[in-house]
Amino acid sequence: MFALARRALLALDPEHAHKLTLRGLTFGESVGLGTLFQPKLAALPTDCLGLHFPNPVGLAAGFDKNADAVDALAKLGFGFIEVGTVTPKPQAGNPKPRIFRVPEALAVINRLGFNNAGLPGLLRNLERTRFTGVLGINIGKNKDTDNADAVNDYLQCLHAVYARASYVTVNISSPNTQGLRALQGKQALQALISELKDAQLKLGAQHAKHTPLLLKIAPDLSEAELDDIAQVINDVRIEGVIATNTTIARDGISNSPLAGQQGGLSGAPLRVSATRILAAMRQRLHSDVTLVGTGGICSGADAQEKIQAGASLVQFYTGMIYRGPVLIAECVDVIAATRMQSKSSSVRAST
Repeated sequence: MFALARRALLALDPEHAHKLTLRGLTFGESVGLGTLFQPKLAALPTDCLGLHFPNPVGLAAGFDKNADAVDALAKLGFGFIEVGTVTPKPQAGNPKPRIFRVPEALAVINRLGFNNAGLPGLLRNLERTRFTGVLGINIGKNKDTDNADAVNDYLQCLHAVYARASYVTVNISSPNTQGLRALQGKQALQALISELKDAQLKLGAQHAKHTPLLLKIAPDLSEAELDDIAQVINDVRIEGVIATNTTIARDGISNSPLAGQQGGLSGAPLRVSATRILAAMRQRLHSDVTLVGTGGICSGADAQEKIQAGASLVQFYTGMIYRGPVLIAECVDVIAATRMQSKSSSVRAST
């Protein structure tokens, strides 16, 4: 059924197809069809960030920006779901067309620009959801907010979502909001993350609840930039890093007529660079900093590659477009099988 639906959706305009997908999932769940498609997954409980995940395979931010379909998406077997990016005020994003599929490369280029319903829309939707699992909320700044004032947008978002989120992701790495990636610079990052960390501590006391902070970084960083980011994270002691966002490079699609389209590239061509950044951050960060691997996961083997590179959790979005929900179970199965094989090898070695 999903294979048939996917073929039909891929024939439509990408943004229209995405909206139809969310509406279809929500409708199916509302009439009780969600349980019919719940997969049988291998047991793969994972504990990190002070949270319990039924499995380490999650939905990346961007798929459900406004938390429209959280309950339905949870029925597909994800171990956690991340919604957003949300900004304080609603915004339309960049002009259309702004999503371009490159199916021969299992890739997508997007320049959406944090289009979302703002904090009021997201929070209204979350009030209606029944999902009680691990929910990440990805926060950003509005397009018309200068970088000098960006911290106020992030603080506003953090205060608004803190009580509802299982964890909060600080998105400073989208290439589709002009100047946003400059916040990854050492001085700007130190100032931003320090203020968010202070707010996290106060909110934790206020709500009697600790909500971890994660930072989502770009795949287009130099070794020196990675050094600076790692130093800030280690010093400020935020809990996790998501590696990575989309790339401005065009490796893997340079011969495509769409290669000249502006925006972030996601999907299979991103896998190598995203995994390189993941492994590089694992080497640089304290062992108690959790890494989430995302970027280019289109198979179970891709997910396991992220785990081997140092990730405790993995996420995907573009893989869902081309593979559908079957990718969730495949990733869980491969990670579980590898984990069991590793345990068996350790037992044999000890005897």
